Amino acid sequence: MSTDIKRVTTVLAALLLAALTTTPARAADGDGPSAGQRIAEALRTSPVYVDDAYADAVQPSRQRQLAERIRRTGLPIKVVLRPLTKGDAFDGDSDVLAGVVRDRIPDQRELILITTDGDFPDSLNGYEWPADTHQARDAVTAAGFLDETRDAELADLTAKAVELVAEGNGRERYEEAMKDLDGAPARKPEPVAPGASRWWLWPLAAVPALALTALATRALVRSRSRRTAPAVPQLVFTKARAADEAELRRRAEAEVLALGEATQAAGVSTTPGLQQALDAYAAAGRVLDEARGVPDLAGVLALAQEGRDALACSPGLPLCFFNPLHGRAALRTGWRPLGRQDRLDVAACQDCADALRDRRAPEVLTDRARDGRTVAYFELPAGRSVWSATGYGSLASPLDGINSRRLKAR
Repeated sequence: MSTDIKRVTTVLAALLLAALTTTPARAADGDGPSAGQRIAEALRTSPVYVDDAYADAVQPSRQRQLAERIRRTGLPIKVVLRPLTKGDAFDGDSDVLAGVVRDRIPDQRELILITTDGDFPDSLNGYEWPADTHQARDAVTAAGFLDETRDAELADLTAKAVELVAEGNGRERYEEAMKDLDGAPARKPEPVAPGASRWWLWPLAAVPALALTALATRALVRSRSRRTAPAVPQLVFTKARAADEAELRRRAEAEVLALGEATQAAGVSTTPGLQQALDAYAAAGRVLDEARGVPDLAGVLALAQEGRDALACSPGLPLCFFNPLHGRAALRTGWRPLGRQDRLDVAACQDCADALRDRRAPEVLTDRARDGRTVAYFELPAGRSVWSATGYGSLASPLDGINSRRLKAR
């Protein structure tokens, strides 16, 4: 059975198991921030992190080979191979895993991260900061659709992904792989003797069909999401990517808890930003307790990020201005709000920056206006919304915004 088919059947089995399980299991390694910190610490000594669950698939000797291959590229590549399932430390989301790990190595400005995929356990995802200079996302995706990696084990697939990233033409390789996938000829069925029963053949046809359908759908979705869309005359605001507010609240709680633990472990004499971190921790806790929806919970994440940066004494870019749930921004860019003449200097994630460059609407976090309309959070009056006033860190410090409102309320 090919690796492509194994990927899909593994997913189907995982979905069936999830349906039969009434309570989602939590990861053995604890909350996301703590798990992310352990991974980040391990990556400081080796560019390859392999969870115990993948120890047989990527044995220590292969890990060392991967690490050596990465070092020869001269690129800031890190690899995290870890199972991702719904309800685990990263809620089964490779984007969350990548964001958490990135936040915990703030001293490394340039980073290329290759991770396992939450939907297809034997597939990989690529991420790059501060910009997609080496076309890492497309390169890593292309690695999974090449003929030579169709039956590849996880270690070989990872090695190929590293190779394609190092080539630097991932977009071209991705488009070639998609073209080959679209044009793959259908296999001719084996002849069946007249009168022979065919009922037993349906699993043999169904499994490959499911595999090809899932892979083609996945490729199509990724292709459409990464290609340039037609320009639109104005911004079209969409809802935030967090589909479940309860899950976002749990993530915010974990971030606050992790920040509290970090402040307790920090030394007073060796951490100049400790007081600011403590203030951010206290503010994040208050906002979390009083949070009325996703915008406030996103504010908790922004405050926690500010606190971590204060502890690290290396203030990096804040969370993405357009949607802080996208994670830490990759760059700052000029942006003119609709209906205004002045341009703002805002921090944006790579996807939102690409959207602006291509004259597309970035995906933005929305909030509720007084008249009940759903609008972009930054369209609310600054006097009514601290997040509109601060842009979650792009326009002003979230902590300063919270403190100024508290002073005015006295």
